[in-house]
Amino acid sequence: MLALLLAAGGVAQEKKAKKEKTYNEKGEIIKKGWNFGPLPVVGYDADLGFQYGVTCDIFNFGDGSRYPRYNYKFNVEASRYTKGSGVFRFYSDMPYVVKDTKLFFDVTYFYAKKYEFFGFNGFEASTFDPYAGIEGVKSGYHFINRNQFRFVGSMQRPFFGVPNLYWTAGLAFYSTKTSSLDTIKMPDYAGQATLYENYVRGGAIFNSEVNGGITTQLRFGMIYDSRDHNSDPTRGIYAEGTLVGATDFSKNNLSYTFLWRHYIPIYKDKLTFAYRIGAQNRIVGRTPWYMINNLNTMFFQKMYTEGLGGSTTLRGVDRNSVIGEGFAFANLELRWRIVGFQFINQNWLVALNPFFDAGLVTQKYNEEWMIRPDNMIFEPPIPKLCSGEKERLHISAGCGLKLIMNRNLVVSVDLGKALDKRDGEKLKTFVGFNYIF
Repeated sequence: MLALLLAAGGVAQEKKAKKEKTYNEKGEIIKKGWNFGPLPVVGYDADLGFQYGVTCDIFNFGDGSRYPRYNYKFNVEASRYTKGSGVFRFYSDMPYVVKDTKLFFDVTYFYAKKYEFFGFNGFEASTFDPYAGIEGVKSGYHFINRNQFRFVGSMQRPFFGVPNLYWTAGLAFYSTKTSSLDTIKMPDYAGQATLYENYVRGGAIFNSEVNGGITTQLRFGMIYDSRDHNSDPTRGIYAEGTLVGATDFSKNNLSYTFLWRHYIPIYKDKLTFAYRIGAQNRIVGRTPWYMINNLNTMFFQKMYTEGLGGSTTLRGVDRNSVIGEGFAFANLELRWRIVGFQFINQNWLVALNPFFDAGLVTQKYNEEWMIRPDNMIFEPPIPKLCSGEKERLHISAGCGLKLIMNRNLVVSVDLGKALDKRDGEKLKTFVGFNYIF
């Protein structure tokens, strides 16, 4: 809740020049020109810890004729989490700078001293932790060290004048570095083996990929978008189909990503049923293990584009615990805009969103390794890495609270709980920005 108070206190400041207020048919102040939203970043993610830092949203609404849509938006952020990860990010969303062309750029550096690794293929991976339950021992079995640089540039243009239909193209570049936990900086884990190290020894992670690598992607696709708004839609459909050709110089692959979002008004603009269905699968080639959890979308709603599990896909399920070469997922929400008001020359909404999330691995990673016998001989012995169970749905449910400024800046609190203990036993809280779709 602290983030909500800070959002109200970190007011978006317009240019000092005095402007006459104008209102739309809903009684909202029509925003014009530049709008700045400097905010302290104070959030919480059950998987990452408390977040602190600074961020700034910069909007340009032009003459206000498109409000609540903006002409373009920039965002900068520098923040870190108390469990050892952090982010430096700049992104821009420019739907009207170039005629009939939407442009999007994202440049981000992530670092994580404790990045979750639960193995491959969902419930088929063993949940065994040799250090769990030992008094006075903090387990690092399901963590690795990972740093990643990400650049994504995308564009969208109309498809031969067909209403709401667009073709898209993009380029993405990822430099990912992975290693075992740094026990010098984190002596609590000194002497512990990790699941990642056991996967390397057991052959589940190829030797050429142990320390990560560089991946370049070309993306081409189609988008249908009839939403009435980007950040807080009340009606419409957003459908995205993308083909992704990728190389990391030693191997190539072709995959597809499909997303379907539907926003159905139940009562005017006050109550909306929203759902998202997504799927991603490899068509040919092989994806390196450090990229199989990346959701290859053209435009981002959230900073993190990885799953399944965590604050952006299956809220309440352990982050990155449902990963494979292919996966499918669904999110269902009821969005109730409880009250709207004006404060400090801004338009505000308070909304509640109970939700239900589900997902599973549909295409196994390194299946040849998964079917190898469990009694392979290693010295020292490797704990059992496969559970022997079949993959099935991972399900979570919960509720969120949103504070929305000018229909564009959304401060979010979500509480989610996995319905299977193997996916996580605790009620998880996530405080941040934006709806997940």
